[in-house]
Amino acid sequence: MSSPMDQEKTAFHVGEIAVQERAHGSGPGWRRAVSRVFRDTMPDQHRAFFENQSVLFLGLLDRKGCVWATPAFGETGFVRSPDARTLRVNAVPALHYELAFDMGEGAKIGVLGLELHSRRRNRLNGEIVKSGTDGFDIAVGQSFGNCPQYIQARAFDRQDRLTEPMEITHLDGLTEEVQALVERADTFFIASRVPEMTDDPRDGVDVSHRGGRPGFLGVTGKSTLSFPDFNGNRFFNTLGNIEADGRVGLYVPEFETGEALFVTGRAVIDWSPDRAGTFAGAGRIVDVTPEEILYVRNVFPAGGRLLEAWPGLETTGTWGEARGCGG
Repeated sequence: MSSPMDQEKTAFHVGEIAVQERAHGSGPGWRRAVSRVFRDTMPDQHRAFFENQSVLFLGLLDRKGCVWATPAFGETGFVRSPDARTLRVNAVPALHYELAFDMGEGAKIGVLGLELHSRRRNRLNGEIVKSGTDGFDIAVGQSFGNCPQYIQARAFDRQDRLTEPMEITHLDGLTEEVQALVERADTFFIASRVPEMTDDPRDGVDVSHRGGRPGFLGVTGKSTLSFPDFNGNRFFNTLGNIEADGRVGLYVPEFETGEALFVTGRAVIDWSPDRAGTFAGAGRIVDVTPEEILYVRNVFPAGGRLLEAWPGLETTGTWGEARGCGG
């Protein structure tokens, strides 16, 4: 593991550094170089990007410290950036009241803006500095962009679906209906956290996107959700949090129907090359043991249709193929 001195000079905490070194052997020089990508302010293009979105994907904690991934919706313009250090969201997150998210002053939050039709995405992690019944303000801790890899291009039409109240079902396990939703998914979102929240901008909540061929997220064993970790930007923000803490939240949407699965639980990284080798481009497998499961109808207020899958997904494998029963 790298020395505390290495950590002090970079944008990464000790969990991220440990995974980086195990995965690709990157040293302090690489970390110092790529740390320039992480800013404590949003560049103007990121501010304009966020303001053009009609959905944000968030990572939040509940009052018990469990972490959840959840969306927030609005008409285009519901997100504003009054200055380079502030993002103002004029909406409340989905399931905020049902799950009692911690949105008080100083609460940590992860934010992902994802423009699915263009495959553009930008992220920021920070803390809530103001909160009310109609929205909240976020102070930037870390602002950075991500590449378009594994994003499925989609178009949305809010007129496709009438606004109906959410129907929330708390589950004791992964029912057949939920398993079918999981294995149809080509996209999901994962939130993660560090063990202790401090004033250090590296210590907080993160949310990121995962994409692949339908079946890349699977139910393994009796109740474990598993997915391959494909090679990406090598920052390992999510896996670094898993290494340091292990608490995660998954949001698995069915864009066409508006239903979704919300899970909070514990994740571990499986470094076995034989298991990861089932999925081309994967370096390891992540296994999630659910501790709380919600199946929700009418979450996404817009109908979504696939425009184009990420190129090359045919070679990436599925859990069906891993079990030897076809895709």
